[in-house]
Amino acid sequence: MEADKKPKWLQEAEQTLIRYCGEFSPLLITKAEGSYIYTDDGRKILDFTSGQMCSVFGHNHPKLLEAMRRGGEASLHLLSTMLSPAVIELSQKLAEMLPEGLDRCLFVNTGSESNEVALRMAKLASGGFEVLGFVGSWHGMTAGAQSHTYSHTRKGYGPVNPGSMAIPAPYAYRCPIKHCSGSCDTSCLDVGMALTDRQSVGAYAAFIAEPILSAAGIVELSPDYIKKLKQLCEDRGMYLILDEAQTAFGRLGMHFAFQRDGIVPDFLTLSKTLGGGLPLAATITSKEIEEICYERGFVYITSHISDPLPARVGLAMIDILVDEKMSENAETQGVYLKQQLLALQERHECIGDVRGRGLLLGVEIVSDRESKEPAPELGHRISDRCLELGLSMNIVRLPGMSGVFRIAPPLSVSKDEIDLAISILDQAITDTRDKK
Repeated sequence: MEADKKPKWLQEAEQTLIRYCGEFSPLLITKAEGSYIYTDDGRKILDFTSGQMCSVFGHNHPKLLEAMRRGGEASLHLLSTMLSPAVIELSQKLAEMLPEGLDRCLFVNTGSESNEVALRMAKLASGGFEVLGFVGSWHGMTAGAQSHTYSHTRKGYGPVNPGSMAIPAPYAYRCPIKHCSGSCDTSCLDVGMALTDRQSVGAYAAFIAEPILSAAGIVELSPDYIKKLKQLCEDRGMYLILDEAQTAFGRLGMHFAFQRDGIVPDFLTLSKTLGGGLPLAATITSKEIEEICYERGFVYITSHISDPLPARVGLAMIDILVDEKMSENAETQGVYLKQQLLALQERHECIGDVRGRGLLLGVEIVSDRESKEPAPELGHRISDRCLELGLSMNIVRLPGMSGVFRIAPPLSVSKDEIDLAISILDQAITDTRDKK
């Protein structure tokens, strides 16, 4: 947006704020509730991104507000070595929800930090330093997590951690090794591991992966793929870190994504959905790994580790997840939403692919389905038109990729809200196509 066309409040904001994400949105948000956000000029916008994918049960859920009130009356913050009842209870409840092998918890602030903890522990316990990840992955902005984030945030910041290596992601719609079309037979995994084996200096520590790579354009690891990945890690003495920042707490129709696949990761990291909009993240591992790290002098101390207030919110998130059957709703509404998106695909040639599960779905925009030629600018125009019509949609804007909508409404979303979103997206595509 040209400077002279920006609203006055945005021009003023840019006088004191660092522009950390390119351009700020031209909307000034004054309130958020349920599935909607509200602007300073009175507009009501349907939020199909759940904020930054964090307000998984809707904005400002009453139970979270109550937990914040009660937590604030008790204690906001303590010395890092001191524990509160809320922190202990949260660790116990998570351990009860998870299978054996995910028994020990550590609570921090963000997804980046939870992955830093997992990487640090994996290196200490394994004795290695080499960490593998996926092309297109996003694990955070702090130094360690960023070293294994292979999206568009790497260039211009100097060296990453030694031992950082990437393999192709199983992007079935655009097979990275030009082998499959529409389904993955895991050949890309064999190729990727063979390449890293030749590069490795024999010091493997971990493989870090998202069950669905979100920033890469909603690229899902199939059950066969993730089982094979776990076995390949075990064969090499590597720990498997599953980053469930966006996939946990019901979004895929189950409490945790890995529960579908019959494997247990060595580390599970939770963040966005654990806090429901507040900064709360967790690293969870086995008692055996925790014991090894403890014996070797593991240290991870930050100013806000094990803070009691966000832990109280985490407990409320578990209550909402279970009591309000959020996983079940995500499964039901996800099926309905995907059906409606597939119906849109029948009407609009620019929708090349619809993928994902539960309420984390991807819609890839192309010039035409036969060539699959990427059409990022068309996707951006559709996204902008959606916002004008009252729908916030997140579109991947990575260089060299077609635009992929990452559709992630709150798990409390209603059928009527889905119908409204589909009608707006339909209108936005039509309007954009007619203007071409």
